[in-house]
Amino acid sequence: MGLKNHELVPASLAAAIANLRHGGVHKLLKELCKHRLLSYERGKHYDGYRLTNQGYDYLALKTLCSRGIVASFGNQIGVGKESNIYVVADEEGTPLCLKLHR
Repeated sequence: MGLKNHELVPASLAAAIANLRHGGVHKLLKELCKHRLLSYERGKHYDGYRLTNQGYDYLALKTLCSRGIVASFGNQIGVGKESNIYVVADEEGTPLCLKLHR
């Protein structure tokens, strides 16, 4: 939500959006950085966090799972210079292909 209006999201804004205490949000942001879903960067005016490509992929997969489009994730079936292709299945077990851009 914070990246809609900001290039880098300060921790205080992330705490306000997530409705968490200021100290609690630092632990969560550090954990997300450790898994490389966020990156911490120093800007000209303030320091903040930015969502990485893996973070965008995670959000897309979470959305697809919550809508019931993807229920299981399978093997990688293709690698290209711009994307990777995976076998996934929906809730009925129908195999589908998922293309994640790099």
